[in-house]
Amino acid sequence: MVGQVLFLITIFMGFAFCSGRCSDVYTRSDFPKGFLFGSAFSAFQWEGAVDEDGRKPSIWDSFVNSDAGPPFVIDCDGYHKYKEDVRLMYDMGLDAFRLSISWPRLIPSGRGPVNPKGLRFYKNLLNELTRHGIEPHVTLYHNDLPQVLEDEYGGWIDRKIIDDFTAFADVCFREFGNSVKLWSTVNEPNMLAMGGYDLGASAPKPYIALHNMLLAHASVARLYKQKYKEKQNGSVGITCFAHWMVPFTSSEEDNIATQRAKDFSLGWVMHPLVFGDYPEAMKNIVGKRLPSFSKEESDLVKDSSDFLGIIHYTTLCVAHKSKSRNKDYLSDMRASLIPFGNSTFIKFDVLPWGLEELLEYIKQNYGNPPVYILENGRPTNHYSSLNDVERVEYLHAYIAAVLNSVRNGSETRGYFQWSFMDLYEFLSYNHTYGLYYVNFSDPERKRSPKTSALWYTAFLKGKTQEPMNLTLSSSSGFSTQ
Repeated sequence: MVGQVLFLITIFMGFAFCSGRCSDVYTRSDFPKGFLFGSAFSAFQWEGAVDEDGRKPSIWDSFVNSDAGPPFVIDCDGYHKYKEDVRLMYDMGLDAFRLSISWPRLIPSGRGPVNPKGLRFYKNLLNELTRHGIEPHVTLYHNDLPQVLEDEYGGWIDRKIIDDFTAFADVCFREFGNSVKLWSTVNEPNMLAMGGYDLGASAPKPYIALHNMLLAHASVARLYKQKYKEKQNGSVGITCFAHWMVPFTSSEEDNIATQRAKDFSLGWVMHPLVFGDYPEAMKNIVGKRLPSFSKEESDLVKDSSDFLGIIHYTTLCVAHKSKSRNKDYLSDMRASLIPFGNSTFIKFDVLPWGLEELLEYIKQNYGNPPVYILENGRPTNHYSSLNDVERVEYLHAYIAAVLNSVRNGSETRGYFQWSFMDLYEFLSYNHTYGLYYVNFSDPERKRSPKTSALWYTAFLKGKTQEPMNLTLSSSSGFSTQ
């Protein structure tokens, strides 16, 4: 155990120069011209109005209404308050905003007729953003599959989803494409497949689900390039969940396990997109349970993304785990994933060097594609103080890490903080990431700025503040001590 602790201390000391806790001094003007700064939320987590104006249930509606769901359901009522929220974004100075289209609101039956009220809502929202000079970055699928498609054929585990998702995307491109230049197809397919389909049984559901997500993504990207790109001049990418990973000890087994874990997580998505096939480590371990690409499918998936969206929050340690009789995804990885330092899986230390290492790894191993950091942030207890200096410390450090990566040659082109306001969070209902506090007990869902909102506003307007010296003043502005 002493050896493990010393090894982790060595890693930490090696990266302490960029910890973000002391002297990272920068301003927005240090970033390249055209670099986008934004924030984000998803339709299910923000809109509310789940049974209004023709919207039908998604798989998340079914979950939150089940015995396994949360003890209460919260929402921001964004469906009715979108103009107020866009005004807050404008006042903050955001360049761009990441949002998603609710499939069961736009096409309630999963396929077929478009819901005119859903269509009007998204056109109004996008028009409001562009009218305020905020560039929309739209995610087509953010975990809210129409329940009707799940009931009909199992959703992502059946290839029928490819045609239905492509038809949904076709409607979005046709109706919204003049307002949207950046499209993400599927949100974090690696996390979605693992979290939603890894049942701990012999059935290879997570591998089938992700395989179909990649094929659906590639189908949508081809549709856009063939039918819309010339007129709309936008880009289509995919978004990948990406921890950075370091060995738990200096042992050879842990080093090998760390690379294996990277292949099973980031490589699961990136290898097909760049090389047209899954990593060798996955093929060797998973065997016939891992779907294979035909030559036509490989050619379709390879180079199908104009950019890579990255969702990154923290760094994990990886320890070798012995081979198991189980035939599920986590057992196949043969690795234990351990939070780094004092982190947990829902509370994160400030470890910006992990993001730098991740971006360098992508640059070195996957051809340095254009990258947008589409989620990055730190949770706090929803009912804690508005003076969230710990979130400011995190954002200050991680934005500095992005700047370092850009200066070192990474093609990172944007940073989107998660999340603009407190939302319904999938993993922990009491922990939220918002720059704005939302009073979920108030029928009006009042929004109140936290210290982090004021810090990000100041940064976006060309100023910078030392995180440790910030407090909220009575006039909702900064004061320094």
